[in-house]
Amino acid sequence: MKEIRMVDLRGQYEKIKNEVDAAVVSVMESSAFVNGPEVNAFQAELQDYLGVKHVIPCGNGTDALQISLMSLGLKKGDEVITSDFTFAATVEVIALLGLKQVLVDVCKDTMVMNVEALKKAITPRTKAIIPVHLFGQCPDMEAIMAVAKEHNLYVVEDTAQAIGAQYTFADGTTKKAGTIGNLGATSFFPSKNLGCYGDGGAIFTNDDALAHRVRGIVNHGMYRRYYHDEIGVNSRLDSVQAAILRIKLRHLDQYTAARQKAADMYDIAFKGCSKVTVPTRAKNSTHVFHQYTLQLAQGVDRDALIAHLSSKGIPAMIYYPVPLRKQKAYDTHDYDDTQYPNTDYLVRSVMSLHMHTELDAEQINYIADAVKEFVK
Repeated sequence: MKEIRMVDLRGQYEKIKNEVDAAVVSVMESSAFVNGPEVNAFQAELQDYLGVKHVIPCGNGTDALQISLMSLGLKKGDEVITSDFTFAATVEVIALLGLKQVLVDVCKDTMVMNVEALKKAITPRTKAIIPVHLFGQCPDMEAIMAVAKEHNLYVVEDTAQAIGAQYTFADGTTKKAGTIGNLGATSFFPSKNLGCYGDGGAIFTNDDALAHRVRGIVNHGMYRRYYHDEIGVNSRLDSVQAAILRIKLRHLDQYTAARQKAADMYDIAFKGCSKVTVPTRAKNSTHVFHQYTLQLAQGVDRDALIAHLSSKGIPAMIYYPVPLRKQKAYDTHDYDDTQYPNTDYLVRSVMSLHMHTELDAEQINYIADAVKEFVK
């Protein structure tokens, strides 16, 4: 059996090595290292893939979120609502811009933003919503967009974990994750479904005016060289990473299918095991399985299970062990814990198993058998 890795980037690279190596050498020979032809080509190809008017590459996913919020012209103290159960970057950018975080509970089954909790959190100072497409699927974007429209709010989708996921509206129309709200932000961190070999990110929008603002902000607030119309940042995707992403974008649907196949095999392997709950697929979103996250039954010692798996050469991860509202950096001491039953359940019970494009049946069965051996 192949070595079990949480993310097998080496195995993935070996399959596209010739393409990647040639692309990197081509950039070196051109010496167009920043904002070169490869960046422009990747931007156009990702626009086509997503079916969105504008893709603006940037330095990383956190920058993509921050720049998105900067483009909206929000004022200090304005409230931005996001999920309590997610990675810290989502709330980090809110704090960095002097905005006020408002954290809401998630759904117990799909682990994405709870729309009823969202509705209750809106105040006259609310200006934006950041729904997080956690672990590979969209929240109920149709309902979220309806709430936003009713209250005249911006929507910035955090789609770092769900690029390529497809959302279906009630009328049967579909859109890719990140292209539904006013803006979408993603990360190309190496372990992401579409990952480069360093840091990278991008912002998506169908709004021409927002696209114009974002393009200036990513480049020091310049719309014309050496004329700084507003405060910006320096956040650019370099040409080497763009060249790699162009190649991996051509394989993205294949990668997604491989992840979905692996998830289906896991589901079968855990069938009949009452001590674990496999990931729930949202009814209106495809799942691209950035993570395969189990929910463990009450009484299962998660730390002991992880130690048991480690003894068998199986790493496992907890995403995320502490809710954002209880993180030292973001604990404002004004949250009512009774409003977060699902988040508090999930931080105690979730455990993510290996999920990547190179998993095979032998590995999956070995991993599942090791889990079942412990929890029986």
